[in-house]
Amino acid sequence: MSNNTMLFSACNLSPLSRLNHIQGASLQMQRELQWFKEVESTVPFEMHDWRDIVTNSTAAELFSVNHKKLMEEAEMSMKGTKTSCTVVGALIVTIMFAVAFTVPGGNNGDTGIPVFIDKKLFMIFIVSDTMSLISSTTSVIIFLGILISRYAEKDFLKSLPTKMMIGLFTLFLAIVAMMVTFSCALIIMLHGKYSWIVLLSILVASVPVSSFVWMQFPLLIETFISTYGPGIFDRKVKPWH
Repeated sequence: MSNNTMLFSACNLSPLSRLNHIQGASLQMQRELQWFKEVESTVPFEMHDWRDIVTNSTAAELFSVNHKKLMEEAEMSMKGTKTSCTVVGALIVTIMFAVAFTVPGGNNGDTGIPVFIDKKLFMIFIVSDTMSLISSTTSVIIFLGILISRYAEKDFLKSLPTKMMIGLFTLFLAIVAMMVTFSCALIIMLHGKYSWIVLLSILVASVPVSSFVWMQFPLLIETFISTYGPGIFDRKVKPWH
């Protein structure tokens, strides 16, 4: 019945000096939840229902109250990131779908078969276009799923971060496959000539793509480490029963 316990201490919001070391409000919320759950697992089960002598609230209820603002910031942050990624994914879907029907060199007027169908580069072109289309479609579906999520507290532990990682990974895969498709198309159309034009075009086209990956890739790595890396405690703590 007392609030003088480890669990009630863990329900307080961490100081900004500690939170500022974590990228983004969503990962900050995840870390706060991880800390609370770790502490909760080390105390006797009956203590989970103990109530604060002042507010008559359990530690879990106080955690929700103390982290309400951070929860709102985490939701807004995740929605903002996912909206931009959804737009990028949708653009790639549109481009790759159009590319599938406008193959380099065109089609044979009599048979309708692509002119360069016997070339190895053309097969790479088709495979990479298909990979990009499938990957970008997958990422858009996942990001839309995140946008319409209910954003409950427990979702920030693993559900939302895992979806975000899958979405970012498939988006990166779509971008890489798109660049391979673009490179193959240039080489096929120029018949292997003017290699300097091909190289220059690929480099210029890679600048905005590389910039997007450079900005988002650290988020993917940090999310993976935060979600599936070592726990808050350096050693395993045996739960009380």
